[in-house]
Amino acid sequence: MASEIAKDTLCVHTGTYHDQAQPGINSPIYTSSSFEYLDTDARTYPRYFNTPNQESVVKKLAALESGEDGIIFGSGMAAISTTLLALLKKEDHVLFQADLYGGTQRFITTDFPRFGIEYSFGDATNIEMFEEAIQFNTKLIYIETPSNPLLRLTDIEKIVALAKQYGVLTMIDNTFASPINQNPIPMGIDLVMHSGTKYLGGHSDLSCGAIIGSKGLVAQIKSTATHFGGNLNAQTCYLLERSLKTLALRVRQQTYNAQKLAEFMEKHPKVKKVHYPGLESHPQHDIAKRQMEGYGAMLAVELHGNADETRQFLRKLKIVTPAMSLGGVETSICEPATTSHAKISAEQRQNLGISDSLLRISVGIEATEDLIADFEQALP
Repeated sequence: MASEIAKDTLCVHTGTYHDQAQPGINSPIYTSSSFEYLDTDARTYPRYFNTPNQESVVKKLAALESGEDGIIFGSGMAAISTTLLALLKKEDHVLFQADLYGGTQRFITTDFPRFGIEYSFGDATNIEMFEEAIQFNTKLIYIETPSNPLLRLTDIEKIVALAKQYGVLTMIDNTFASPINQNPIPMGIDLVMHSGTKYLGGHSDLSCGAIIGSKGLVAQIKSTATHFGGNLNAQTCYLLERSLKTLALRVRQQTYNAQKLAEFMEKHPKVKKVHYPGLESHPQHDIAKRQMEGYGAMLAVELHGNADETRQFLRKLKIVTPAMSLGGVETSICEPATTSHAKISAEQRQNLGISDSLLRISVGIEATEDLIADFEQALP
């Protein structure tokens, strides 16, 4: 399907598998783990990531991200760990931006030393300092923008230029933006990763991940992925494909709500600080305007008061749900210090600016006025 077709249409139609025996408008669910092979060159097997339901999702995501191919995994961390271990070997070096999702940081610091893979963390918002961390054996630069949980932005075009200068690959965690609000591949990024558990699934009932890129890189990753066995079953692939049909509608409403909620929170006297790329007060608002189609549905806030007062605020909420994860149609809120970044040290959290009173909000599709009213009545 042509790339000039709108994302809303790509969400609905791209990748649908049409069964000639019973021509329904939805892809059938192929529950088989065993497929016939006589009189065909195909060797279809779920662990090979080549079943019809897996391929339907990949085609849709590749179209949305302007990529050539992709792989669907059982979780976002499966996508990250498999990809990095497929592309790296002993004594290779990776440069990561400092403020990453806690699970990604934990994987790097815990498992990379066991494989003899070297790594550095750098401030990707300062491209000159970030460049100083590149080494002779650097093979890949990994960024996450907007970042989790403080919504810091990395200038994708500058990272791409830097990577090309040194001949290294680039990989981005595009989860917070979603394919609707940001497309890094046309900007020059080699690989795009999503924790599909979030916006791609969108209903807080699926666990999945995705990697999208060129055919050559995806083939290299797939070779390792078949050994690790992080494939997704047919039923979940079908549910993911169904969810993706409404991705554009959901994300646009969530983004609209997030902008309105951020503007309200920024003016509230009980709110110390709001982190949201759509606000002019955000230090990288100009970068957001340049590289994002929408500013996303995630924001972080810091309230006046201590951790106990923050917890009391959470208990007063009536519509918004204190819960882990993000990206669902319902608005949720959490304390990163005890959830997404609980597995990194308190010192690391302090260095990243993640205080015990920081709250991360994943904005849903509810009526805007109801969300604002709920926060207003709950603020201490």
